[in-house]
Amino acid sequence: MKSRAVFLDRDGVINQNRDDYVKSWEEFVFIPGALDALENLARTAFQVVVVTNQAAIGRGYVTQSLVWDIHCRMIATVNANGGRIDAVYHCPNTPEQGCCCRKPAPGLYLRAAKELDLDLTRSYSIGDKQSDLDAGARVGCEGIIVLTGKGKEEMKTLRQRYRLVRDLRGAVELIRLMEDNGQ
Repeated sequence: MKSRAVFLDRDGVINQNRDDYVKSWEEFVFIPGALDALENLARTAFQVVVVTNQAAIGRGYVTQSLVWDIHCRMIATVNANGGRIDAVYHCPNTPEQGCCCRKPAPGLYLRAAKELDLDLTRSYSIGDKQSDLDAGARVGCEGIIVLTGKGKEEMKTLRQRYRLVRDLRGAVELIRLMEDNGQ
């Protein structure tokens, strides 16, 4: 049987958004409660997969290697706090490049499903933007929007109904509740 996953956007879900992009580890600031949420999520059978648009690469603000360094440090910090992230997938392209992996396109989800042997229709997608949730919805994931990051702004204009929670901790609690109730 295929594994199930919880897909997480990075900026605005795990760490604080920056209008000028996260360009160094020093600019990467965990959202309060995110590490606790990831520790709670680590106690489930779900694969924990980060899927993130990183247009800062395509715009020349950061390099691929710097983004991977940030991701490695993020994973190490999460692990040191009792959580886990099983994989990270990112799109380096700008919206103007129109690639198939930049959310809201589902390419990152499809790649993860193939490489990690995932059942997307029995998985969850957590994000703070419509594009995060639309990418997951296109492949059958249950979407949850958080009010951290851009979530408060986005909820005013959501074109599709998604479950709404305060933050990543609330999203993990909701998933555990839904799973316990067989939903």
